[in-house]
Amino acid sequence: MGSRPDDGEQLDELSEINVTPFIDVMLVLLIIFMVAAPLATVDVNVDLPASTAAAAPRPDEPVYVTLQADGSIALANSEIGVEALPEALDNATGGDPEARIYLRADRNVEYGELMGLMNRIRDAGWGRIGLVGLETVPAS
Repeated sequence: MGSRPDDGEQLDELSEINVTPFIDVMLVLLIIFMVAAPLATVDVNVDLPASTAAAAPRPDEPVYVTLQADGSIALANSEIGVEALPEALDNATGGDPEARIYLRADRNVEYGELMGLMNRIRDAGWGRIGLVGLETVPAS
């Protein structure tokens, strides 16, 4: 906005926008998104044991891999060795690497063993792994 000086000269109007507050707000939002974005990403879809969430729809013929308390691995109802896992998964899924593999583990299995089996399944070419847990009624 312009003002009139006492000597009668007229000053030009100042029509520039002050962008400093806008830049400050944008930098704050950038920092917030940089901090929040890594927290919102999840690599593996996990159904935790004793979950009160609604059950996901199940496929017609799910492929279950079971890790038992003694460390043995079973595909569906037949026990298989670790070396035979890729071939057995290939036969069970018809060679479809996009098929979801449902991983069940005994409560007494160590976390490291479970992660080792998940890594073997992923290394064999199946990246969609779901963990199976018991459904419970939510506590009131």
